[in-house]
Amino acid sequence: MRLTPRQSRIAAALAVTVAAAAVITTATSASAATGCRVTYAVTNQWPGGFGATIDIDNLGDPLTSWRLTWSFTAGQTVTQLWNGTATQSGAQVTVTNAAWNGSLATGARASVGFNGSWNNAANPVPTAFAVNGVACTGAVTTTAVTTTRTVTSAPVTSRPPTSAPVTSRPPTSAPVTSAGPTTPAPGVLNQVHTPGRVRAVGTGAQFTWPGVYFEGRFRGTGVGLVLNDANNDYVVQVDGTTVANLVTPGQTTYWVNNLSNTEHTVRLAKRTESPWAAGEFGGLVAAPGGAILTRPAPRSRQIEFIGDSWTAGYGNMSTTRDCSSNGGVTRNSNADLTFGALAARALNADYQIQAWSGLGVVRNYGGQNTATSFRSYYDTDLQALWNSTTWPNPGTWKPQVVVIGLGINDFSTALTAGEKWTTQAALVADYQASYLTFLDTLRARYGPDTYLVLTYPSLGNTTALADSVQQVVATRTARGDTRVRALYYDNNALGLDLLGCDWHPSLRDNQLIANRLTSFLGTLPLTW
Repeated sequence: MRLTPRQSRIAAALAVTVAAAAVITTATSASAATGCRVTYAVTNQWPGGFGATIDIDNLGDPLTSWRLTWSFTAGQTVTQLWNGTATQSGAQVTVTNAAWNGSLATGARASVGFNGSWNNAANPVPTAFAVNGVACTGAVTTTAVTTTRTVTSAPVTSRPPTSAPVTSRPPTSAPVTSAGPTTPAPGVLNQVHTPGRVRAVGTGAQFTWPGVYFEGRFRGTGVGLVLNDANNDYVVQVDGTTVANLVTPGQTTYWVNNLSNTEHTVRLAKRTESPWAAGEFGGLVAAPGGAILTRPAPRSRQIEFIGDSWTAGYGNMSTTRDCSSNGGVTRNSNADLTFGALAARALNADYQIQAWSGLGVVRNYGGQNTATSFRSYYDTDLQALWNSTTWPNPGTWKPQVVVIGLGINDFSTALTAGEKWTTQAALVADYQASYLTFLDTLRARYGPDTYLVLTYPSLGNTTALADSVQQVVATRTARGDTRVRALYYDNNALGLDLLGCDWHPSLRDNQLIANRLTSFLGTLPLTW
């Protein structure tokens, strides 16, 4: 999303004598063409919910903004929408454009997507689609427009002023950006550095994975961060200091003001998990008199973290295991302060966090959702979102180390009736075979030089996880893959208190694990 600069007014005073005046009225005729076509498609449907896309084709004259309306006929509701802002009153839905997609040239298309609810009986196509009040029939209507213009002229009989007549003050609201080589090109991904899995949407970027971060530079006394996210929490840092924690900010521009008038860095990081809901960052806006500068250079060191709730930072900011009365798990989670993020920053490395609470290599927590596992979503850009697809690595993400923490959910709960594994031995065999295949995927993606570090903590009820990880490493090594290592997080030796929500690592624990991981990586012959 982008803020449109407000126009400043210039006031000028001229000392002249008016001797006579003439009024001239002219009328001109023109024609305005209106018309639109809408294509509606249900892309996915499940009990109680569905995903849909709507393409809007402008067949008439260019538009500077648009408002799409339609009516549901079977009680459907919009629960989340992308690329616009939705409101619903009964069956009537209204969607207004986002800041970055309001302009539609003749023949241009805008697209929105949404998740909705339905009654599990019928989900028909909505009716009465219209854009800016014009029914979208696929036809073009031409309307005559007459414009009347009145001009008042006054002859000047006095001498013209001998000095410049305009004495306006400089603008106070429009962001000023340099036209020199330090000004980035339009689009958030030209403004900021991010190694995360993001998808460019117009001039903005969407993302779902926890811990995705954006880093930028600016000059001036303030900076605005353009956001559209009613589901996630964020941390904002300026010059390395946290200045705000934003809770589900919605569609807004968050401003950091009253800074010294010099160059600064700014960082935005996603704290929370949202596998089914994308956040959207529209970029940076300079305060009046300031400028957005070229983005920071990427770091030469890169680490990828793969895992479950431990890696995602589930409840890590809590100081009590029961989070039912202190804001809940989401408010107490911060992926920017996980052991992965802490270790990467200590090593001055860029990082990605691919983590999803509750999922395992072959079995999820408590045996739930047996049709999918972490491996089902690993290579996606937007996880389980309705339009998620394989993340296209831009060629710049080549981690020297991949740290994997998968298996707690596979083995921490007992098998239940109806699961496909009737014994733990069968689960162990499936886990090891699938883990080996997953490592093949990583090798194909990143090549033979990347170190794969398989981590595991203490599980009090079984040694199956520890035994399996060690066996996987031994098997890979025997096959000639010598850059695979096992790393044990010994809860007792590290002194973990597990005071995060539901017995998860606390902030203190994450720092202890980060220290252990950083020390271990120091023993590897990394050439970074």
